[in-house]
Amino acid sequence: MINDNLLTGSISSQTESRHAGDSPSDQIFTVLPNLNTEALLANASQDLASVQALTGHLAFEVDGAQRDIALAVHRMLEGIQLMVDRVLDLNEIPGFNNPVAS
Repeated sequence: MINDNLLTGSISSQTESRHAGDSPSDQIFTVLPNLNTEALLANASQDLASVQALTGHLAFEVDGAQRDIALAVHRMLEGIQLMVDRVLDLNEIPGFNNPVAS
């Protein structure tokens, strides 16, 4: 069982670190602060497409409840992909190509 003092100390130090603008010491990934909205959305769109491909493939490798779960995740990702791509379309910048749509 986790000691309450240890847990509280860990949470408060992480919160303080985030408020100070520092990355928490246990954070593995970060997003570069100078990336613009279009670059962030384009990367999110590519990642969604990759996860959709994985779940779509997985759905045909398993049966029963696992297949239903994989298909549900795949379909939810498909909806999210459509929303991200729509935002990219609405904020299209001349010369900026949506890499997923190509």
